[in-house]
Amino acid sequence: MLKDLLLASFHHLLFFALIAMLVTESVLLRGRVDGVVVQHLARLDSGYGMSAGLLLVVGLLRVFQGVKGYDFYLHNPWFHAKLGCFVLAGLLSILPTIRFLRWRKALAADPAFVPAAGEVAALARIVRFELLLVAAILVFAAMMARYGGF
Repeated sequence: MLKDLLLASFHHLLFFALIAMLVTESVLLRGRVDGVVVQHLARLDSGYGMSAGLLLVVGLLRVFQGVKGYDFYLHNPWFHAKLGCFVLAGLLSILPTIRFLRWRKALAADPAFVPAAGEVAALARIVRFELLLVAAILVFAAMMARYGGF
């Protein structure tokens, strides 16, 4: 029981960390993106990726070693919806990650580098969509816990 409680707690804390970093990225992409902001975005995105990776590992540990057992999860349509949103958010996050790394490299080559406004706006839209997927994950998690396999 204690192991399950620790896994659940860590899972929730990682998810909140992921949300915090994604919201912060969204806020930073609303304003003027200069060299300092580029550095912050790159560090945040790295933390976001690490949180997502750890979240997936802890989630899998909950599925295969948690109290409910893998059968509960594998036959639960809400779990599959939740996991699908997580995967989609992960795939969408690839483009911002690549851009932030390119911006950081461009900044190292030219300290006056400022990304194009259109590029910043496009990434802001992607990050906001990722946040919508995160909201859907929370709804599916609640449905999963309460309604099981219907």
